[in-house]
Amino acid sequence: MSSNPTARSRALPVALLTAVLLTGLAACGSSAELPAAGGGSAGSGDAFQQVVDAAPVAPASAIPPGSLMARIRARGTLNVGSTDAAALFSLKDPVTGKVTGFDAGLADMLATYIIGKPSVNRVQVDVTTREVLLQNGTVDTVIATYTITPERAKKVAFAGPYYSSGDAILVKADNTGITKAADLNGKNVCTESSSTAANDIKQFAPSARIMLFQTNAECQQAVEQGRADAYVLDQALLLGDAAQDKNVKVVGQPFTNEPYGIGLPLADPQFKSFVNDWLKLIETNGDWAKLWKATIGTALSGAAPTPPAIGSAAGS
Repeated sequence: MSSNPTARSRALPVALLTAVLLTGLAACGSSAELPAAGGGSAGSGDAFQQVVDAAPVAPASAIPPGSLMARIRARGTLNVGSTDAAALFSLKDPVTGKVTGFDAGLADMLATYIIGKPSVNRVQVDVTTREVLLQNGTVDTVIATYTITPERAKKVAFAGPYYSSGDAILVKADNTGITKAADLNGKNVCTESSSTAANDIKQFAPSARIMLFQTNAECQQAVEQGRADAYVLDQALLLGDAAQDKNVKVVGQPFTNEPYGIGLPLADPQFKSFVNDWLKLIETNGDWAKLWKATIGTALSGAAPTPPAIGSAAGS
C-alpha cells in the first residue's frame, strides 16, 4: 500500500473478504454497533492486551553489545513511526489515549522482545515522512501499513512482509455503478498522495481522473461529499473505514498485491535479521494469529490467514 491514514495465495482468503462485504460491514447502523478503538469489541480489547502481555522477550544472546537492539534496550524505549487513525491497524482511543490494532500490537510486541516491556514512543508518520525519519534516526522502525516496493527498498530496509493486502475500492453506500477497477475509468478517483495506489489506478483505469490527498480522512470525506466517485487504497484500511462509517462501503476484491513490511534503517542488516527472526518466532508460536484475531479478525470472520513468507516480496 501504500500508505498510512496515514494491504496472492497468502493474502486474506477471498471467502473471508466476501463475507465482510456482504454482511457485517454493510450492516453497521449505529455507533453502538461499530468496532471499538482497537478495531473490535470491548472484549477484543482485552484479547489485544492479553497478546501483548504474553509477548516473548529476546534472550541476551540475541542482542550483541553495540548493536541497535542493545542501544534500544539501554534507552528503554522503542521509537516507532506509526499512525493513530488506521482502524484495525493502529487507532487511538480518544478517551484513554491507548493505541490498538494489528500494527500497534506488533510495535508493542517488538518493544517487549527487545526491552522486556511494551515501552513504545510513537512518532506520527505519513507517506511523505517515513523514509526521512528512518534515515535521520528519529525512529528505529516504521510499522504503519508500509508496502514493500523495490523503489522504497533503495532508501530503507524492510523486514517481512508480515501481512498481505491489496488495492480495493471504497464508494458511497448507495453507489451501484462501481464494482471493479475498470468501472473507475472516466470517474473522479482519489487516493493518498505518494501511495502506490496512484500508479495502480493509472494501470487498471487509465482514463480515471486521479485526485490526491494527504490523508485517509480527506479521501473518505471526498467520497462522502461527492467530490470523488471512489477512493482506492489497501483493502485492509478501507475495511476499517467502512466498519466505522455506514455512509461508505468497500466493493469488489483486491486488484493488486500489497505486502506490508516493517521499515528499518537501510545500513543495519543486523537489525533486519533480528526483526525477521522475531517475526518468524511470533508466527510459529501462534502470537501473530492471536493478534490478528484480536484486531483485524474482529471485522473478518474465520481463522487467521497464513502470514506471507518472510523475504517473499521484492525489496524485502
